[in-house]
Amino acid sequence: MRIIIDGDACPQRVKEICEQAAREYGIELIIVVDMDHYIVSDYEIIVVEQGRDSVDYKIVQIFKEGDILVTQDYGLASLTLGKAEAIIHTAGFFINKNNIDNLLQSRYIGERIRKQGGKTKGPSKRRKEQDDNFKKCLYKVLSEKLGRKKYK
Repeated sequence: MRIIIDGDACPQRVKEICEQAAREYGIELIIVVDMDHYIVSDYEIIVVEQGRDSVDYKIVQIFKEGDILVTQDYGLASLTLGKAEAIIHTAGFFINKNNIDNLLQSRYIGERIRKQGGKTKGPSKRRKEQDDNFKKCLYKVLSEKLGRKKYK
């Protein structure tokens, strides 16, 4: 089991939570970013060429059965869903077979509106509640699989 982070749009606090969990549970952590992002970490960082979906392609390439994916990209989530132990959105909820169709549909509708010149609302300012929810999700998966105390 490894934690794989789609690092291009991942908030710094989410990376910190993942690093803390990786230390506590002694598991591997990999952050994948493109050349435009400068990231410092004690864990492995894979830097790929700049390009549309280049980070996604690399994650799909290295992703193994039982890994945990941290992303806000629903397309990437759908590609790894069959192999993932868990996929956790950076906003603090699980992406799974029960909600992936609705998430992909909402993404598609937003793209259509923007292509036709319309506007869609962007993400709201990050809240502490999202960090707390993310941490609860991550520690829930880790404690269930690795048998340690749950985060509260």
